Amino acid sequence: MIESRSNLRKIIMDTKTLPTLPSVINKLNAISDNGKSSVQEMARIVSSDQVLSARILRLANSPSYGFYRVSTISNAMILLGVNVVKSLALSSSIFAIMEKESIGLWEHSLGVGAAANLIARKLGLPECEEISTGGLLHDIGKVIITLKCSEAEKNILKLVHERQIYTLEAEREIIDTDHAEVGGWLSKSWFLPDKLSEPIAFHHDVAKSKNHRIKTAAVHIADVLVCASGTGNSGESFVPPIQKIAWDALKLNEQLLVELVNEVEDRLVEVKEFTSEMLSN
Repeated sequence: MIESRSNLRKIIMDTKTLPTLPSVINKLNAISDNGKSSVQEMARIVSSDQVLSARILRLANSPSYGFYRVSTISNAMILLGVNVVKSLALSSSIFAIMEKESIGLWEHSLGVGAAANLIARKLGLPECEEISTGGLLHDIGKVIITLKCSEAEKNILKLVHERQIYTLEAEREIIDTDHAEVGGWLSKSWFLPDKLSEPIAFHHDVAKSKNHRIKTAAVHIADVLVCASGTGNSGESFVPPIQKIAWDALKLNEQLLVELVNEVEDRLVEVKEFTSEMLSN
């Protein structure tokens, strides 16, 4: 059992110990660093992996993005952007595990992605797709803890139940870190841009987000609203409060919150339908 924060970080940063990542990623990274590379060239590389392509298209057509008609990787890259498609490609193998091992967490993650997208669009925030992706990936650290610390995870869940505390508190007591920090380590090891890694690492502590606080605040509030709705399974026994710094960053008010809650609830119905459809296939 891994109980040391430093040991766990070494394992996260050593990508060889993680589930096998798509082999096309190195090629994609190399070509995307070349400013002269076209979307079509990058799409051809991704499309060479049929399983990976199918996963990306399925996510691109999920309620987290709201397009529903993305039929090719080229479309996905144009609509979502190269960074989003790269992050979906990187996370695809771990999401495959999440779908099988923790359907509740998978549905919660889809819900937060969808809610973050809705919040971003309603508030007129830039780069809505990146905010959606931050929401989709926000709990990726929980999957890593499940994979790498299965015994510790049992103790974490036991502590959450016995003391009625937040998962974050239990994680810190048992493994001396938490899923948000683990997700941040993972995003750094994958060389994801800060605008994706900050919402993942700081969605429970928005004040720590320095460069992308608006995006982090949107993911934080999306997480709270989806927890409150009961969609999926975040692992929490009760709903965390909205942090004032996130509220202020997005310039929210009571009326806006009521509107967001109602619209998020409608979007989460679509998420549940999407999840049911995926599970029946």
